[in-house]
Amino acid sequence: MNILSIFLISFIQLLSSNEEIELLFAGDAMQHLPQITNARTNDGNYDYSKCFELIKDNITNADFAAVNLECPLGGKPYSGYPCFSAPDSYASTLKNVGFDMFLIANNHSLDRGDRGARRTISTLDSLKIPHIGVYDNIKSKANQSPYITVIKGVKFAFIGYTYGTNGIPVKSDLIVNYIDRNSISADIKKAKQNGAEMICVMLHWGIEYQLLPNKEQKSLADFLIDEGVDLIIGGHPHVIQPYEIRKSHKTGKDILIVYSLGNFISNQNDTNSRGGAMVKVFIDKNNGNPHVERANYSLVFVQKPSPKANYFQLIPALQPNFILPHSKIQFDAFTKKAREIFDKHNINVPEEN
Repeated sequence: MNILSIFLISFIQLLSSNEEIELLFAGDAMQHLPQITNARTNDGNYDYSKCFELIKDNITNADFAAVNLECPLGGKPYSGYPCFSAPDSYASTLKNVGFDMFLIANNHSLDRGDRGARRTISTLDSLKIPHIGVYDNIKSKANQSPYITVIKGVKFAFIGYTYGTNGIPVKSDLIVNYIDRNSISADIKKAKQNGAEMICVMLHWGIEYQLLPNKEQKSLADFLIDEGVDLIIGGHPHVIQPYEIRKSHKTGKDILIVYSLGNFISNQNDTNSRGGAMVKVFIDKNNGNPHVERANYSLVFVQKPSPKANYFQLIPALQPNFILPHSKIQFDAFTKKAREIFDKHNINVPEEN
């Protein structure tokens, strides 16, 4: 190899090492019965593509995007609240719009029992969609958790947990990752042993419809930071809760804490649950040491069907021209309240311009 070739390779490696990594996280992707009914086509299939038209580019442009799939793929008959089961095409659409990984550990994981959870796993596997938080058995968890992937040369570990499953117990050797500090500590240790350079913990936690985190969430976030994680991504309350970038007193690294992303898409009616936020975090890998450089959020609102647009659609808050008259009052109320919470409580996580 001549000197010029060596120089070119070194230059390319230098450019790559200075390139930022963009991760995107979205909240609770739900499927209430009106959403399922609305997506049904004349041939009996289910088409969700119009739901995400306005935000697809935002997702696909990220280097890695994750979402909470808050509905089992339990097969027919499909159903909404309180025991969900969504069509498989819902998951494939989420993949097609750019999501690279699903959190499946949430309070609805066992809505169709162990069988429904296993079907969710097998369907996602058939669609080649990575997922975290629920496993066929202890051997599967040992082989698949933490989920580790390399993004632009940096090794990331993703681990997911839920506070519970609505009182529905596991009745087989299925494994659901429940929030337990000893288990979490062991999983983080394993991630480090497997060479993870950045560790992301995704949590289904908190109290529904509360706009601020509770003591348990704050305590668990403190614990995770002390354990050495880099990203803490939360959901479950169905409304947004504040975000912050905080410096770890142990490592000196900046840590992103997202208490709640809120709903991604749903049929919920309460003003504060009509949407949520997508959070982008940018990882700088200068000098071979990846770290959180900055983060921002963008609000999204669920516009429900009307005669002018007969489908559920996610509308970016920064594109209010797509809001139809029947949605304007709730759109304005949702965005106003969310921004009030973020402006007052967020630390170093502004709204995306």
